[in-house]
Amino acid sequence: MESFVDFLIQAGPTGMFIAAFLAGSIFPFSSEVVMIALLGAGASPLGLLLWGTVGNILGSVVNYSIGTLGKEEWITRYAKVSPDKLRRGKVYVRHYGAWAGLLAWIPLLGSLVTVAMGYLRTNPYLSFFTIGLGKYIRYQLIVSTWMMTMD
Repeated sequence: MESFVDFLIQAGPTGMFIAAFLAGSIFPFSSEVVMIALLGAGASPLGLLLWGTVGNILGSVVNYSIGTLGKEEWITRYAKVSPDKLRRGKVYVRHYGAWAGLLAWIPLLGSLVTVAMGYLRTNPYLSFFTIGLGKYIRYQLIVSTWMMTMD
């Protein structure tokens, strides 16, 4: 895994996009490590913010799409979401609807929420807006914190 992370760091903004895509999807991955390493290497903070946000949103689109298949058996098998976690995610999304997407940035919970949003067919436009907003804010906080510590 370490060599893969090194590869992503060497790839620069493209590596940030790939890391963010993986982290936003059902794959367990931490894009923050790649972002911080790239910031430390002098990459453009704005570029990393952009590519990280776009990649992370697209990873969530994959999760949402898996959810729209509507087959709990497939969700538990391929997305590795236990039936109990899927049930809890559906309860949460039923309560908050597309606004649940604001929490899609949280590791593990985010994948569960986005799969449940697809399963329950929340409004895709509002869903992707809220998902994107939450993911943008998270990356903005990382970039801002990095920049403040470097001053």
